[in-house]
Amino acid sequence: MPTDSPAPADTPRTPPAPAAQVPAPFPERAALPDPGPAPTLRDPDALAPRPGGPPPATPRGYRAVFAVAEFRAVFAAHLLSLLGVVVSELALTVLVYDLTGSPLLSALTFALGLLPYIVGGTLLAGVADRYPARRVLVVCDLLCAACVAVMLVPATPVAGLLALRCLVAAIAPVFTGTRMAALTDILGEGDLYVLGRSLLRIVSQSAMLIGFGTGGMLLTVLSPRGAITVTVVTFLCSAALLRFGTQDRPARAGTGEGAGGTLLKESLSGARLVLGDRRIRALMLLFWLPAMFVVAPEALAAPYADAIGASPAALGLLLCAMAVGHIGAELFVGSALSPRNRSRIVLPVAAVGLLPLLVYAARPGLPLALAALALAGAGAAYVIGLDQWFVDAVPQELRGRAMTLLTAGLMTVQGLGMALAGLAAEFFPVHQVVAGSGIIGTVCTLLLVAEVRRTDPRRMPYTEERDGADRHVTSR
Repeated sequence: MPTDSPAPADTPRTPPAPAAQVPAPFPERAALPDPGPAPTLRDPDALAPRPGGPPPATPRGYRAVFAVAEFRAVFAAHLLSLLGVVVSELALTVLVYDLTGSPLLSALTFALGLLPYIVGGTLLAGVADRYPARRVLVVCDLLCAACVAVMLVPATPVAGLLALRCLVAAIAPVFTGTRMAALTDILGEGDLYVLGRSLLRIVSQSAMLIGFGTGGMLLTVLSPRGAITVTVVTFLCSAALLRFGTQDRPARAGTGEGAGGTLLKESLSGARLVLGDRRIRALMLLFWLPAMFVVAPEALAAPYADAIGASPAALGLLLCAMAVGHIGAELFVGSALSPRNRSRIVLPVAAVGLLPLLVYAARPGLPLALAALALAGAGAAYVIGLDQWFVDAVPQELRGRAMTLLTAGLMTVQGLGMALAGLAAEFFPVHQVVAGSGIIGTVCTLLLVAEVRRTDPRRMPYTEERDGADRHVTSR
């Protein structure tokens, strides 16, 4: 699908392992040889004892995430289904254009991949907490496979193709939010979760670069419907990986406000509780707001390339530069910085992340524009630390709904940002619109950063913290 518990306790004689690492070995016993490192409950591969010899080095960073067998299944499922979705988007756009000859309907096919997110993320969010996560993920994959299979029927009209596209997009935020919440069960709520989310984001960025190229090559040897068939296979493979590669855990919700009512009531109640919490609301907006403004240069890449006389190949570079910067920065921050330092850079990097877009005010040539876009993409690295703050702030019983709403809002504001940038470009030169997005976005983000600081419980009076107005970001 498109588009992310404490560590097991050790014996009393050793201090507990940090949440970001595999638990430390049990201490030696007087009458017995050292049995080797303790197995972790999340990794069945670690159950084999290693008598004699030095214990193996504890995996760190991204290697520690891949050491968890369940995460490997989630990662593979994400990679397969995401590549399939990107290929199907391209193939479906070509198919609609072949059937209608209408550029508007062809473009609408892409837009329909974003617009229904807010509907599914708001009205169906309760599914993420109401039912066991594995069941939700598998059913979502199977429903999407069924929708895409119907697209393959030659008798399906264009209106039916677009409706099915909407349905797949409405299911997507439920799947993504459920998976994000399930990662806290698989990886815990500490550093492993943060790095796992980072890996899934990197895959999402990379899939955009690889998927369109793969789709283009497939369309040279297959018909559009033949290329769409690939998506059915990837959804089914994703469902199988999640069904047989992850554990069956009980539903997250069962008590609390909104529980036990209708699905719509639970979904809307969850949205009200999440957005009604000042701290959670501020953190969620910090995910959304910079993303809304940073998409302006991508939305206007084609007219800007035309304005500076760049070639079609240059247009491809303009579209890829931001993703390359994002991937590189996220890999560096995830690998080189400690959890504490990743937390420290959240607000400073978020505050300056849109400033590279101001370069567009000078109507730069291709090299300088590419550098600015790569730097703007690198600014998204603040999200790694923000992931930890968010999962710490959201109560467990609301986590699925909160993350579904987060996903839906993120996709929606990006679509809105693209639309507003296109509208502004009807009245102002493209380079001024992009630079203006950087200025307005930076001002808005600075105001939001101030709000995030104010809601940090470490800065709040005791009485406000006592009354539960906000939660300490490290208290869970």
